[in-house]
Amino acid sequence: MTGPAVVIVGAGATGLTLAGELALAGIEVTVVERRPNQDVVGQRALGFSSRTIEVFDQRGIADRFLSQGKLAQINGFGQIRLDISDFPTRHNYGLALPQQRIESILADWVGELGVPIRREVEVTGFTQDETGVDVDLSEGGPLRAQYLVGCDGGRSLVRKTAGIAFPGWEASTSSLIAEVELDEEPVWGIRRLGAGVQALSRPQPGGPVRVLVTEPYAGQSGEPTLRDLSEALMGVFGTDYGLRSATWISRFTDMARQAAAYRNRRVLLAGDAAHVHAPIGGQGLGVGVQDAVNLGWKLAQEVRGTAPEGLLDTYHTERHPVAARVLQNTMAQGALTGTGDRLEALRDIMAGLLSLDEPRKQIAGMMSGLDIHYDLGAGHPLLGRRMPDLDLVTPDGPLRVFTLLHAARPVLLNLGEPGTLPIAPWSDRVRSVDAAYAGPWELPVLGPVPAPEAVLIRPDGYVAWVGGPSRTGLADALTRWFGPPSAADEDAQAAASLRTISS
Repeated sequence: MTGPAVVIVGAGATGLTLAGELALAGIEVTVVERRPNQDVVGQRALGFSSRTIEVFDQRGIADRFLSQGKLAQINGFGQIRLDISDFPTRHNYGLALPQQRIESILADWVGELGVPIRREVEVTGFTQDETGVDVDLSEGGPLRAQYLVGCDGGRSLVRKTAGIAFPGWEASTSSLIAEVELDEEPVWGIRRLGAGVQALSRPQPGGPVRVLVTEPYAGQSGEPTLRDLSEALMGVFGTDYGLRSATWISRFTDMARQAAAYRNRRVLLAGDAAHVHAPIGGQGLGVGVQDAVNLGWKLAQEVRGTAPEGLLDTYHTERHPVAARVLQNTMAQGALTGTGDRLEALRDIMAGLLSLDEPRKQIAGMMSGLDIHYDLGAGHPLLGRRMPDLDLVTPDGPLRVFTLLHAARPVLLNLGEPGTLPIAPWSDRVRSVDAAYAGPWELPVLGPVPAPEAVLIRPDGYVAWVGGPSRTGLADALTRWFGPPSAADEDAQAAASLRTISS
C-alpha cells in the first residue's frame, strides 16, 4: 500500500491552497474530493479581504483573482462599514468574488503545479501509526501517506475520526443565502427585520436576485430546498415574491466552534474543519487560506526530515488564537445585527465609535487580517508580523518583497552593507538577498516602525528575525525555524574564516 507524502481531504479554498504550498515545496500530495468539480459549491463566501489578497500576491497569483472580481471597501463590523483605503498595504481594499470562482482559480493553479485531485471519492476512515496514516477511500483502494490533513468542512470526518473535540456554542439563528428568479419585484436593499438582517439585491443588471433571509428557527439540517427558502421569505416579508427557481441555495448559522487541537500526531486540521462561525464580516475563507499557508512550509519540512523539533506544533500555537479571535468577533457582530430599540441604540454608539480613526484602525486591522501578530518573542515591532511588500533595489534591478516569496522559500533580506550576512550552513534552505530600501516603514494599526538592517522572512510572509548592526540571534532564528546548520557548509565556512585570519 503506497501513496503520496500528504493526503488532503477536501478541495475547497483551504485544501487547494495547502496543496499548492506543498507542491511548491516539492512535496508529493494528493487531494481527495467528493464533489465532481468546483461548480458544485454552496456560495457561502463572496470574497475575501486584504491580507488574503496579500497571501496570494506572495505566490504570484493575486492578479488571477483581481481580474475576475470587484475591488471594494468590503470590511465591516456588524454591518458597520470600515474603510481601509489609508492602510499601508498595496492592497488596501477587499475583493468581491463568488466562492465558485475562487475555488476554480485555485484548482487551475494546483493543476499547473501537477497536483492530482481524486474527484467523486470520499475518505471513509483512517488509522495512523508512528510512521504514517492508512487512508480508506470509497473507491480506488486505500492510500498510505506520511500525513493526513482534514480540510473537509465543519462536519469533518477527519476531525471526528481523529477524536479531536470541537467545543463551542450552538446555533441561535439560521439563514439562507441564494441566487433566485422572482416573478414579482421585491423591496431592494438590506434591512434588519424579524430575527436579523435580510437582503435582496441584483448584483448584475438583468441577472438573478441575491437573497439573504433568516429562517423561522435554528437547528435545520441537510441541504436547503426551494420550499425552505419560500417559507423563510414568507415568514419575514409575508410573500415569497413569486419565487420560481434557484441557481443555488446555501444555509449558514451562527454556530461557533473550534477544534481543541489542530493536530493529533500525523493528522492535522485546517479551515472549517478546525473552526466554524457565522460568515458575518467575510473572514472564513481567508482564515482557512491563511491556515494553509502557515501549515504548508512547516509540514513540508517535516516530510523532508529537516524540521527542527516542535516546528509542526507551532501551527496550532500560532493559528488557534487567530481563529479564536474570529469566533469572538463574529459572535459580537451577530449581537449587533439583532433588532429592537436597545440594539439600535448600541449600533448607533458603535457606529460613532468606529467613525473615529483609532477605533476604526484597530477593528479594521482585525477584520482584514492585517494586524495578525504571532508571538515570536520580544524585540522589534516587525517580529511576528507580516512583512510589508516594499519596493526594493537589488543588484538585479527593482524587485518587490512579495516577488521574493513566489517560490514559498524563506528569505534573508539584508538591507545593510552587502555581503555581511553569510548563511552558508543554511543556503540550501534559505535564500539570501542584498537590497536597498529608502522609503518609510509602516505597519497597519501600529503605524511607523524603526527601519531594520535585515529581516528573516518565513515562507508565509511573517518576520522571524529582525537584525540591527550586531546581527545578534540570526543563527538561533535560522535554527529555530529551518533546522540546524549543514555540517559540510559549516566546516567550509569555518575554513574560509581561518584563511581570512591567516591572510
